[in-house]
Amino acid sequence: MPDTIYDALRESHEVQRSLCRKLLRSKPGEGRQELFTALRIELAAHEAAEERYLYVPMLMNDAGLDSSRHALHEHHELDELVEDLRERPPGDRGWMNTMRKLSKKVHHHLKEEESKFFQVSGKLIGAGDKLKLAKQYRRDYQRMVDKLRAQ
Repeated sequence: MPDTIYDALRESHEVQRSLCRKLLRSKPGEGRQELFTALRIELAAHEAAEERYLYVPMLMNDAGLDSSRHALHEHHELDELVEDLRERPPGDRGWMNTMRKLSKKVHHHLKEEESKFFQVSGKLIGAGDKLKLAKQYRRDYQRMVDKLRAQ
């Protein structure tokens, strides 16, 4: 069966979960900065491509407004926590507390998205569009990863 937008998103979701787990188990100086950079890039690339190729089509449908707005709000909350972590060294006292908050929010968002948002959007987006959106998402996601790594 060909790849849908949901298959593509779930791949990134698994990467996000894995990076959060690794970061929570990490000690200062054990590659924590590199893991955080990988998570930051993964979240930013995923959010940008997901917002463009799943949330925008949902926002165009009255039945998708509330769930899309909620998901966008959660992305903003994740971004705020990532910025907080970027502004302090990974060995800083409060860094791991903020990382725990970020991990909790990431896991909550992904669970909610997979258990609720995908079901709502799945009813509103046609089968052909799900395939097309997957290709567009993957292309934009990779472009964003490349751009963010180069910065």
